[in-house]
Amino acid sequence: MKFPYAADRSYTPPDAPVEHLRALHARLGISRAVIVHASCHGSEMDVTLDAIASSGGLYRGVAVVEDGVTDRELQRLHAGGIRGIRFNFVKHLGGVPDLQVFYRLLQRIKPLGWHIVLHFDAGDILEQGELLGRINVPFIIDHMGRVRAEEGLDQRPFQALLGLYRTNPLAWIKISGAERVSAGRRPFEDAVPFARSLIAVDAGRLLWGTDWPHPNITRDMPNDGELVNLLGQLCPDEEARRRILVDNPTRMYWSE
Repeated sequence: MKFPYAADRSYTPPDAPVEHLRALHARLGISRAVIVHASCHGSEMDVTLDAIASSGGLYRGVAVVEDGVTDRELQRLHAGGIRGIRFNFVKHLGGVPDLQVFYRLLQRIKPLGWHIVLHFDAGDILEQGELLGRINVPFIIDHMGRVRAEEGLDQRPFQALLGLYRTNPLAWIKISGAERVSAGRRPFEDAVPFARSLIAVDAGRLLWGTDWPHPNITRDMPNDGELVNLLGQLCPDEEARRRILVDNPTRMYWSE
């Protein structure tokens, strides 16, 4: 009622007010968070800015913007805690965006020191190789590229993801979304080998999050406490875990 969903949204999630987010974080022991603006709100950013403003500096955000966004609006978003923009490539959310707009927005955000977040299907890792090579700002690939656990570690999309991470210093990856990678049910342990393979390359450009409130999950709704427990299996090394949970997000989101 306070922040209506976009009229042209592709899905309608259950309500997830910031008060519930804070309660979840208190339960899990999470002190800081990054809110990735949901596509169901379109490019109307007030819902995310409101949540960031309520946090006393403990939240940052990733925006969705349109080609016509003004410099003044970008400055307002930066002042409000936004540090990047997101592009959906997944088919159920509209597929590949207008790439001319994509490249224009990259140049617009570069002076702000922002990054981009790429929400890919597994196949996009292979299909968008040229695009990934042209990106000249830091970029984060969501949810381990949504690779399919049942296809194993040797599948081409995951091997391409590993190669990208090894060779491109601008590439960051979220080892989150185990429920979107897994072929099974809670607690999604078949996603563990994929995260461990990425950590073995380098823990210095990896991020993690709960992905609460888990929109578009139709099989087995994750339990966020179990996802925190699963992180202990994904990354049993305490030093690497600190980099993923503390040091890396500080570099990307709280460096100023």
